[in-house]
Amino acid sequence: MKNVLLPIHEDAGQEARLQVALDLTRSMAGHLTCLDIVQIPLLAGTEYYPDAELMLLAQARGREAANAQHVRKRLEVEDVAWSWIDQTGHIASVIADAAALADVIVLNTSLADRMEPEMQSVVSDVVLKAGKPILAVPETKRGIELRGHVLVAWDGSRPAAEALRAATPLVQQAVGVTIVQIGAITGDPAEEAASYLSRHGIHARVDRLDELEGGVAGTLLMMLEQRQPTYCVMGAYGHSRLRESLFGGVTRRMLAEAPVSLFLGH
Repeated sequence: MKNVLLPIHEDAGQEARLQVALDLTRSMAGHLTCLDIVQIPLLAGTEYYPDAELMLLAQARGREAANAQHVRKRLEVEDVAWSWIDQTGHIASVIADAAALADVIVLNTSLADRMEPEMQSVVSDVVLKAGKPILAVPETKRGIELRGHVLVAWDGSRPAAEALRAATPLVQQAVGVTIVQIGAITGDPAEEAASYLSRHGIHARVDRLDELEGGVAGTLLMMLEQRQPTYCVMGAYGHSRLRESLFGGVTRRMLAEAPVSLFLGH
């Protein structure tokens, strides 16, 4: 996991993304690719006002140019290799298009008060379209301790297996790993996931929990609050996004409420 893709965009989550991406890149002796995105403004209503749209786009470019100058100055004093790409477009699409050679993408779980960009939608679009793992961080985080304890949420699904496989180079740095299986599952049991990790020199503990009143998401959130792992590895969107939206899916709730960073795979 050497190639880290970091979207640069002036929003409430940028500082968290930047500090976590630097820690991640540094820990893997990797390369940080900064993708500076000017988002195309969307006008409310049905009328098309090209002059207003051009004015808003010029304003967005001005703000992002100032933001880019600030971030570049910070990167110049960091001990990581980095490069810079400028793009204009819709955030999720630009990230997905730029992710072909990325090993992991750093995004946010969600932003407070539903501030733009709407990160839950961005994460869901990118994880499904790019086919790359995402490290989604709460906007309040300032860095990540990769040598802490890691929690793996296991449900036997293909997305869970993909997340675990992709996260293994990071999990190898952890001082402890717990695999949590909540309620009845289909597919391989948590012991198979532990066996997979053991072949990489990782000796994980397996915990089986009953599903509490809040469902799988509520049970997992309770565990995260109690144990405070450095991050949680989990599959994203084991069901379609429509089904998750209709039935209150685990991924959607975790992105909204998780107190720790989420390593997501699909």
